[in-house]
Amino acid sequence: MSVTTSNSKDAYAAAATMSGRLFFLDLAGGRVLCANADGSDLKTIVSEGRKLPDGLAVDSAEGHMYWTNMGNPKANDGSILRSDLDGRNVTTIVPSGGTFTPKQLQIDKKNGKLYWSDREGMRVMRANLDGSRVETLVDTSHGDLRPGSDARKWCVGIAVDAGGGKIYWTQKGSDDAGQGRIFRANIQITQGQTPVNRQDIELLYDNLPEPIDLDLDIAHRVMYWTDRGDPPRGNTVNRAPMDPTPGKRKDPEILFSHLMEGIGLALDLKGGRMFITDFGGSVYSANLDGSNKKTLLVAEGNLTGIAYVEASSAS
Repeated sequence: MSVTTSNSKDAYAAAATMSGRLFFLDLAGGRVLCANADGSDLKTIVSEGRKLPDGLAVDSAEGHMYWTNMGNPKANDGSILRSDLDGRNVTTIVPSGGTFTPKQLQIDKKNGKLYWSDREGMRVMRANLDGSRVETLVDTSHGDLRPGSDARKWCVGIAVDAGGGKIYWTQKGSDDAGQGRIFRANIQITQGQTPVNRQDIELLYDNLPEPIDLDLDIAHRVMYWTDRGDPPRGNTVNRAPMDPTPGKRKDPEILFSHLMEGIGLALDLKGGRMFITDFGGSVYSANLDGSNKKTLLVAEGNLTGIAYVEASSAS
């Protein structure tokens, strides 16, 4: 599979000189950090203790960042917070217990919505940007009590194609078990159906090691994701078509390997590059085709969610 365009080389060249800011999370330290896109000027901008921050999204136009706190996976105490881009004015917008174990987080700015996956809650959820109107879009529990113990039902990654009216999410399965799957459904639930019995859920990819975070290149109809499972297909960044042909689905393309439990992923589509974090504490960059791999930071904790913001927006 190839998504190279005629101007991709120009984009890659431009990326080499582009600046920007990275925002990412240290789960072990309960920190939000930021750095330049080359890893320099590293700063801790929020430190709130062991609340297990996992998913991160940035609304640069409004000067806000949002992140999920998983809390205790065995308790109903997950939350979502918001702050300014400099870490000031931290506000809890989805209070403890508003979601069980929130993982990756995405913003639909056009419609003013936050989307996230709830792992032990076995749900795909959303709310308004101020945290109001929390709702469940997909419930994978099939009657299991929360917190769920079956990892095959755990929702982890989330991506949104607002223009196409679709949500995408990962269900990772047990550790290194090859049970990972990626699904898609309409954002709007068909009238007469519920999050539990909706009939529009599509299975796009299965038998994956342990897919975690998702991101989309909607213009080229390509999805990218990290995989935390065992090598050779795990501890990688992968990509595959967003619209695979049933019965003719090819194996995903591995772009980046040898991660130490890959977690966070952020695409800089304008610059033709991606940024990755792993639980071993490193931040990496690469072109969208996996070339020009760089290690930007090492030994910074147990890193999870990451977001990229162009310098003009972050300043």
